[in-house]
Amino acid sequence: MKNKIIILTASLLILAFACEKSEDDAGEKKLTISKSTEKLIQSDNEFGIDLFRKVVASKSTDSNVFISPISASLALAMTYNGANGTTKESMETTLKKEEFETEEINQMYKELMQGLKSIDPKVTLNIANSIWYRNNFNVLQDFIQTNQDYYEAEVSSLNFSDPSALSTINNWVSEKTNEKIPEIINNISPSDVMCLINAIYFYGTWKYEFDKNDTEEKDFYLENGNTVKTDMMAQEATLNYVNNDLFSAVELPYGSEHYSMVVLLPEGQNKVSDVISQLSPENWKLWIESLNENDVMVNLPKFKFMFEDSLNNELIDMGMGNAFSAMADFTKINPNGGLFISMVKQKAYIDVNETGTEAAAVTVVEIELTSVEGGKKYFIVNKPFGFVIMEKESKSIIFIGKVAKPVYEE
Repeated sequence: MKNKIIILTASLLILAFACEKSEDDAGEKKLTISKSTEKLIQSDNEFGIDLFRKVVASKSTDSNVFISPISASLALAMTYNGANGTTKESMETTLKKEEFETEEINQMYKELMQGLKSIDPKVTLNIANSIWYRNNFNVLQDFIQTNQDYYEAEVSSLNFSDPSALSTINNWVSEKTNEKIPEIINNISPSDVMCLINAIYFYGTWKYEFDKNDTEEKDFYLENGNTVKTDMMAQEATLNYVNNDLFSAVELPYGSEHYSMVVLLPEGQNKVSDVISQLSPENWKLWIESLNENDVMVNLPKFKFMFEDSLNNELIDMGMGNAFSAMADFTKINPNGGLFISMVKQKAYIDVNETGTEAAAVTVVEIELTSVEGGKKYFIVNKPFGFVIMEKESKSIIFIGKVAKPVYEE
């Protein structure tokens, strides 16, 4: 009989819903991290951009796409702690972590998580981790201890045969994601032996909220030539802005400006796919550094949607094929071996409205055991566009997406 280990990560970015604008105190605190953790963020951004581009390429041009790179990174980092041999090497290649030692990776993620949680006094960011395993399945203590030490994981053994185990796990996920992801698993089969879950909760507001009275129904032009009506928010503010032959971009800050959304709008006849094709860690850094303050009139559509996708093919294409094969080596989870990744899936949710942004993501890794310039600028977002939610000081990409057709699903 096959056995499965399910490794999950859920991340929730809730950036919304207070009514008052806050005073500008962006300079009060900076993210203090080591040089090595700065390199970790660079590698995470490289992994996240690569993954996002592959997901976009696998979908039709009229599909909305939304993923959380940091959610995928944390899920796979926890999995990586159980990997050995060529499986460990293939995961290092895919996650862009070849230059780091395992303990160093864990220490840097611990430092990064602590920094992200504490950087903005006007934003609440909670990160929680847990491990749930079948009470008769043997898990190496070193594997559990690593996740406790570096990821502060809550560890519990459950009788997976008891129907209450399913609700216990899902209730934990629902609580940690403010009920935006009320259910991550819908059954526990006799072959399932472990679930590892990472949850991130973020709450904040736009630094400059959009006035709901200024929201009007306007045209949005799709790439196929059709036009749809959408609720378009509006505001005029002094914002970071850049314009070039490929795109124009505006940065919309949250809270005390430590977190922000960067909206990338194609210029002229360019399409959002042209912008994404040029997205790379190097260009991302250049684009962010080229932003300058301008008076900008912003029109941005409200949008809210759910995105779900299997990431197997993308991760295999990125070099992690060994971990998905019968040759996989996860003997640092269980020394008897025979473990391989059978599925990686991410489910993500985003809501952008006048007061802020609410977003959630859950990444599932399933492992089976087998018998073997000056002046006012205008920024009218009335066609498909890309966007990134980042921590400004480190430029760490928390979420990244593409809106081909703005919808606001109730």
